[in-house]
This record gives sequence, C-alpha cells and structure tokens, in this order.
Amino acid sequence: MDFPLMYRIHQRFNAISIGDVTGAVRKEFSRLKTVEEKARPGQTVALAVGSRGIHGLRTIVTTLISCLQSMGLRPFILPAMGSHGGATAEGQEEVLKALGISEDTVGVPVVSNMDVVSVGYLDSGAEVLISKDAIEADHLIVINRVKPHTAFRGEVESGLCKMLVIGCGKHKGAETMHRFGLTESIVPAARVIIQKTPVLCGLAVVENATGGTHIIRLAQPDEFVGVDRELLKEAWRLLAKIPLEDLDVLIVDEMGKDISGAGMDPNVIGFWRREGGPRAPDYRTVIVLDITARSHGNAMGIGMADLTTRRVMDKIDLEATYTNALTAGILRSARLPIALENDRTVLEAALNQFPDPKRVRMVRIINTLRLETFCASEVLIPELRKRDHIVLSEKPFRFQFNHEGKLLPFVD
Repeated sequence: MDFPLMYRIHQRFNAISIGDVTGAVRKEFSRLKTVEEKARPGQTVALAVGSRGIHGLRTIVTTLISCLQSMGLRPFILPAMGSHGGATAEGQEEVLKALGISEDTVGVPVVSNMDVVSVGYLDSGAEVLISKDAIEADHLIVINRVKPHTAFRGEVESGLCKMLVIGCGKHKGAETMHRFGLTESIVPAARVIIQKTPVLCGLAVVENATGGTHIIRLAQPDEFVGVDRELLKEAWRLLAKIPLEDLDVLIVDEMGKDISGAGMDPNVIGFWRREGGPRAPDYRTVIVLDITARSHGNAMGIGMADLTTRRVMDKIDLEATYTNALTAGILRSARLPIALENDRTVLEAALNQFPDPKRVRMVRIINTLRLETFCASEVLIPELRKRDHIVLSEKPFRFQFNHEGKLLPFVD
C-alpha cells in the first residue's frame, strides 16, 4: 500500500518554564509558615506521591525531603494512587520506582500498604476513607499536578483535593468516591479530610504545553480548594491540543498511565470517546501502537482506541486494567479494540476503510502529552498553513517500517 505523504509539524506553544525547580520548591517552602508553625523536630511527615509522570518529580520530592530534614523532621514516601499498581502495596511501590521514587533514589523509606480508616461521611452517604499510614503520621503533605481531569468536570479537577481524596484514599476510598460521583464528592470529602487528619500543606504543579514546569505552589490546607480552582484555569489555558478538529485517522505511538490517568487524555482525542456527548474533536479512527513501560501493563483507556497492535495486547495486565476500570466506574475504558499483527497491518487496515488512502486526513502523535511535534498528511497542509503558531517541515516523507513491520520514529 502507498501511504499518504506526511509532513512534520511543529507547534509554537507558550513554553515558559521554571529553570531551577529546586530553587522554586525551596522558595515556596520558606514562604509558607505553616510548616514552621506546626511541625516539631522528630515528627514524621508522609509525602503523598502519585502515579503520574510529573516533570521533575524526583527533584521536587528530594528537595522537599531536604527541607523537612533540615528542620529535624522524619519524612517518608506514601504511595497515593487509588487503585493503580493493581491495587496492591507491592504494585504501587513498583509504580513509584518506575517514576524514579524509591528509598535508594530519595533516601527515605517508602511505606506502602492498602489499609484505610474512615474519617467521616458526606451528606450523600459516601464514607470518606484515607490511608492508615497517612493518618498515623504526625503530618501529611500531598504533591500533585493540577490539570483538567479525564473523566469529569467540576470547580476543581485533578489537583491537591483529588490527591487527598482519591490518591490517599487508596483502592477502597477511590472506589467509594467514584461510585458517588467525583464532581459532587471531591471538595466536600477533601474538607472532611483536612478537618480530621494532620494535613500540613500541599505542593501543586502546573505544566506548560511542552511538559515543562510552569508553576510550583505550596498551599496550606485551607487554601487547597482555592488554589486548585485558580490553577485549573491556568492549566486549561496551557493545555496542548492537536490544531485540527476533524480527522479520519489519529495514530498514537504510545499510551500509558504515566501520560494520563486515562492512558490517552480525552481532552485531546475527544471527551466523547470516554463519556459520550458531542463528537468534538471528531477523530473517527484512533490507533494505539504501544503502551509505556511505566504503565506496568495497566491499559486503562485502551477502550478509546479502535485499532491496536499485538504488541500492546501482549503487554496488557488484565487484572490491573480491570481493577482500575471497575474502581473508576468507567468500564468502557477497559474494552479491547481490534488487535492486528504489527504497526503496518494496523495502518493498512485503517486506511482501507476510506475510498482514497492517499487523501486520508491523518495525524500521528507521540502521545497526548507531547504535542509540540507531530505528523500530518498532505491533505491537511493547506489548513495548517493558515495557523500562525504552526511551522511546517519543507520535505514530505512516507512512513518507514522495520523488518518486523514496526513504524519508525519521526522524531529523535
């Protein structure tokens, strides 16, 4: 088959980022007086760290550890990721290790177990649960990226409140909140936890469209809702998207839990693929070619794809994937698409759905976090030329495959 001519496209984003992450964390730590006022030498501090691949996560964590130890405090790492890692203590520790967070790399223990305790109830009847290790520590600090969520809309979405309620709630807490609805439950549940547990502060991160660190903010507990709300607006403003609303085929080189909680961000590929609703953007055929190693086989979100490869299927841990889907209450996200032998056969199958494969409106991206560079088929070039923030490569090219039918990378 003759594949369409493709062009390499570069998007010029607002890429202002913090160059000195260590310095920024230290500056925020010295600004916030809550730690100094409440913490005493010798006390323990649980640092709640989640499963997302936050830019500079290890630097952020080690800097916080250093700041706390300088005050004579005894920090430890608390895996805070709901049901991720197969909803097991060992699995969650492995997820953090893949993100560069372990006792060997950060110098403090990782305390991982799935036990939770109840700290109250919401008016809806939802029981508010939190990690036993978190509540038994003298203090708790949560770390999270603030961004639009992949499954719900609310005054706050992914951020400090969600890390308290879902991350620190472990499997049982996450399952309960998803069942009662995140939009209605996150804020009131966070307030219960703040009132009933030793929350010391939270570190919020906002990333720019190229994945760099744009904002680092340390907030005291009574500021969590306001900070989440404020930074969510900024995260929406910075969110990278594909600058086309109508495609026949979208090729996604890799999906993964370290990229998005949904594997692929529905805010990029179309919220309707996860939750239904208007088909905007309308990408009619989505292909997934691989899953990241950091996902540890959790293919949550594979149900948003139409076609995939045998390579992806071989990497899927069904137990971890199904546990995540059942906990989140989004069963369609774990449905399995048509899987073909390799990248070439998948692309051929997709293009054969259209009368003239050479005229197919097709885009290829690395993943839904890395959108500064992508490939677009020749038919899309006139539309892209009209956009001021787009830079096109001079030479068109056709996709190349290795001897196993694997598509070769289009960026170094």
